[in-house]
Amino acid sequence: MQPPSSPHPRHGPRNLADSSSLGSLFDRTRILADLDQQLRRHLSPTLAEHVRLGNVRGDRIVFLASSAAWASRLRMEQATVLRLARALGVQARALVVKIAPPPAVPEPTPPGRVLSAAAASHLRAAAQVQTDPELRKQLLALASLAPD
Repeated sequence: MQPPSSPHPRHGPRNLADSSSLGSLFDRTRILADLDQQLRRHLSPTLAEHVRLGNVRGDRIVFLASSAAWASRLRMEQATVLRLARALGVQARALVVKIAPPPAVPEPTPPGRVLSAAAASHLRAAAQVQTDPELRKQLLALASLAPD
């Protein structure tokens, strides 16, 4: 028994946008990104920097703010945002603001320890007395890590 034929071959890479569910997801993402830009363009630059459109659900526009203070400032602009959204074709009656802090920036990794000149000298001396050529090579490579 053979599996039913598919309009898409099962072998080889496929474009993700060709999948109906992913294609519609890409379209929705693009629409939300465009709406986000249009709405934030009409906010003050400092406010626009700390908020972003999260979703449009039914008659609600959901914004994400980086802190409670920015969420409060956006709520004060609620009438303006809703009026602009309606002008852009979104049938919004309510503005929901959720707090979503930006992702934490990872701490920079401290630089590795520097090999002292004395340690490099000891590694070179140890390399000179080694009979194993591979160990000698490794000790010299370690000694070369010391700053000049």
